[in-house]
Amino acid sequence: MKLKLTLVSTAVAGALAASMTGGAYAQAAADAVKATEKVERIEVTGTRIPPKNLESISPVTIIDAATIKVEGQRSAENFLNNLPQVFATQGSSIANGATGTAQVNLRGLGSQRTLVLVNGRRLPYGSANTAAADLNQIPAPLIKKVEVLTGGAGAVYGSDAVSGVVNFIMNDRFEGVQLDMNQSFFQHSQQGSQGVADIVKGRAATNPAEFQVPGDKSADGKIYDISLVAGSNFANGKGNATVFFSYKNEKALLQSERDFSACSLGAVASGFTCGGSGTSATGRFTDLTSNRVYTTDATGTFRTYSNATDQYNFGPVNFFQRPSERYSANASANYDVLDNAKLYTDFAFTDYNSIAQIAPGGAFGTVATVYGDNPLLSASQKTVLGLTSPTSTNDIVIQRRNVEGGGRQSQFRNTSFRTVVGIKGDIGNWTYDAFMQTAKVIYSQNEANYLSSTRLAKALDVVNVGGVATCRSKANGTDTACVPYNVYKVGGVTADQLNYLQIPGLRQGGTSQTIQGVSLSSDLGTYGFKMPAAKSGIGVAFGLERRGEKLNLITDGATQAGDLSGSGGPTPGLTGKFTVVDVFGEVRIPLVEGAPMAKNIAVTATARNSDYSTGVKTNTYGLGAEWAPNDMGKVRTSYQQAVRAANLIELFTVQGLNLYDNDSDPCSGSAPKRTLAECQRTGVTAAQYGKIQDSPAGQFNYLSGGNPNLQPEKAKSLTFGLVFTPMRNFNATIDYFDIKVDNTVGIVSPITTLNKCLSTGSAASCSLISRDRLGTLWLLPEARIVGTNQNIGAYRTSGIDFGANYTHKLPAYGSLNFNVETTLLQKLETEEIKGDGSYDCVGLYGNKCSTNGGISPKWRSKSRVTWTSPWDVDLSMTWRYFGEAKLETTSSNALLTGTVLEGSRTLSQRNYIDLSGSYTFMKNYVLRLGVNNLLDKDPPITQVAGPSIFGNGNTFPQVYDALGRKFFATFTAKF
Repeated sequence: MKLKLTLVSTAVAGALAASMTGGAYAQAAADAVKATEKVERIEVTGTRIPPKNLESISPVTIIDAATIKVEGQRSAENFLNNLPQVFATQGSSIANGATGTAQVNLRGLGSQRTLVLVNGRRLPYGSANTAAADLNQIPAPLIKKVEVLTGGAGAVYGSDAVSGVVNFIMNDRFEGVQLDMNQSFFQHSQQGSQGVADIVKGRAATNPAEFQVPGDKSADGKIYDISLVAGSNFANGKGNATVFFSYKNEKALLQSERDFSACSLGAVASGFTCGGSGTSATGRFTDLTSNRVYTTDATGTFRTYSNATDQYNFGPVNFFQRPSERYSANASANYDVLDNAKLYTDFAFTDYNSIAQIAPGGAFGTVATVYGDNPLLSASQKTVLGLTSPTSTNDIVIQRRNVEGGGRQSQFRNTSFRTVVGIKGDIGNWTYDAFMQTAKVIYSQNEANYLSSTRLAKALDVVNVGGVATCRSKANGTDTACVPYNVYKVGGVTADQLNYLQIPGLRQGGTSQTIQGVSLSSDLGTYGFKMPAAKSGIGVAFGLERRGEKLNLITDGATQAGDLSGSGGPTPGLTGKFTVVDVFGEVRIPLVEGAPMAKNIAVTATARNSDYSTGVKTNTYGLGAEWAPNDMGKVRTSYQQAVRAANLIELFTVQGLNLYDNDSDPCSGSAPKRTLAECQRTGVTAAQYGKIQDSPAGQFNYLSGGNPNLQPEKAKSLTFGLVFTPMRNFNATIDYFDIKVDNTVGIVSPITTLNKCLSTGSAASCSLISRDRLGTLWLLPEARIVGTNQNIGAYRTSGIDFGANYTHKLPAYGSLNFNVETTLLQKLETEEIKGDGSYDCVGLYGNKCSTNGGISPKWRSKSRVTWTSPWDVDLSMTWRYFGEAKLETTSSNALLTGTVLEGSRTLSQRNYIDLSGSYTFMKNYVLRLGVNNLLDKDPPITQVAGPSIFGNGNTFPQVYDALGRKFFATFTAKF
């Protein structure tokens, strides 16, 4: 469809220079309005054949620029996370397990199954360590609107559009100059949520160094950003050029700044306790002869280690908000080179730098042989360890936190470039669009404050040389730089020791993407192709696209070898690439138009064939129908088959150790939860039974890695909806969605593998489990459960979306607008292994239920009322609701049942109230003030908030307003 739009032109000769000259061209602009009339094509996300009513047959939620400003969110992931359809994933509140990117996860099916577009073009991989698009590449001030489409759209856009599409429409046709300045900060009154503050106070009495209750915060977590956009029409309205620059700075905020995160929670029968890690500040020494566990003091005296008092409080050092800087620049231009040909180009640049900090590293279970003549050991320590002579020996496990070296840091830097060049226009009744896109992301990750595992082993292997503690490697000449690591008394670690032990880590690489495409569309009614009862002709679109993806990751020797203690295991390099050639087509057939009870009846069909250089070929298709009996309503439905081909990381990542979260090893401790016979299935010996150390941090080893033989996932989605427009000032939609993904690419949860082996003795599961020589699943590198990528199971989600808008005019007082968006989640099922049954995570959260979807409440909604006054003042109030979620182990499903931690049983519902207002003065200036989470609600607190499920600070900060009341102020000047 073509829509005539009058373009108000400033008719200047240059894009940026002319925009700065202001009123000199006012008369030329007025003349150009009368003389210039252009044809613009309105595009709708989800179809290449725009329907007459500008609505897609598939449900589409639209967020405009005004809504983004009202919410005071200056990052794409934050305002998307406020949508009921979006589940939490990577973002700026993630520290442990951070990728340095921000992502969007539609419908809880994982960010890798959500396709992100900018102006209808696919974004590249987020970085060399994650395939999901990085929303840090999206400058929020430049967004004109965002369209979120539910359900598969693979036939229209290609692979990855399984759960839906998020399309950012950018302001690429701007006139004038606009400056935006914004500042926000958090204000928080400590509320002692669920008694955590009192627990911390109790620990602070005996250990003030690690346990402190913070006071109220007047302003922290500050965020600043400034942006400038300038643009102008030129050549009598034939062209436009727009440029944009922005800078954003986010300050760090530590978990120590909130009382509910001031300690790392553990569980007791009554609720919570301050837990932590057995890798403690004073050291944890396990005598492998007696199996007794000790810690030490400043005098070098061993005493029995106590979980209640000696665990390390690792939480406060972690970042709650990562510090970051972002520079962005965009430039776009379009020019009518002919009456039927518009040349367009777009360039985008982003440089994003962020630091993730977690607790200090250390010796996380180094097995060392100690000798009776070791000068670092006190006489009493030698007695305790049974070192009765200078030549006697004993083996001990050392867990000691590197508190002297500071928190482990990962500095991420992603620099992205994206260029689009194309030409579009009309030839007769045909509309064409041909384009080329190139995109590149340059990635680096620098690790700091990690100890070298290799050097650590040398520094703990100490001999006596003339009464002086000396590394054996220095004595024999194999490492003359080695300095003994004195962990045997508090205060024994020196700068020389750290200079030897601490090493940097480096990962570098990048991704590149090239896309070439051409599409044609037409209304065939001109040629007589239309249905007898229709006024409009049959619409068609078809095209060809070629896409190439490359990824290259290089890691230094220490990172490749896994030599950074506490980094999760080796990270080898990765190189991979593929190309895919797509042929696609779409048809829209109006069946009836303008008839009684049939203002419009139409059907659509889409199809795409994809041929990958990896040998994979796929076909996708979609069918849709709509019936509008009159102007007041419409029925719409769609059925789609989408695919997701495995990405380069899933295909080609070299296998290596990683970490997974679990409550405990059921075969550990003096009184294991499982019988000897059951534990023997997993590799436990009779001699080890009852003596196996559990992981103090609740983290265990698994072997992760890629699989070049992965087959594509296949998804089928069904939507059915009603659109109501009973009056001009009211509209509402209700849409049902049902999405099922088969042949999913992923891993069998190590927890599932372990439990299946224990309970059934399944040879397939038991063969994947390897315990180390001490019987643990975490202490030594040989301990692991295999969890490499496979095509394993299925996901299914279904629910109902409801949306409504109503505007009520107030005579002489402006108008009130009411808006509501609500999602009822009915199913979120996971079938981990085909044939082994499934579990439904609706209303639940936990280690298994959060694999893709984060927390999965049954109800989520966002409602807003806005008063637009006749006095240049607008006021808005927003109510955000997030339903409760129960711990997954409370479920009766046998695949989820387990230990119920009472303090973490339920994440209670949250209601947030946001206020904002704007004042326009002197026509060109706007001041907007607002506050989100007006009542300063604390988030729900849980012990089950590990890094593998996007938890941080004993809660889920990407889901809840975890940092308190947020104030924001924005000043806009436009000329």
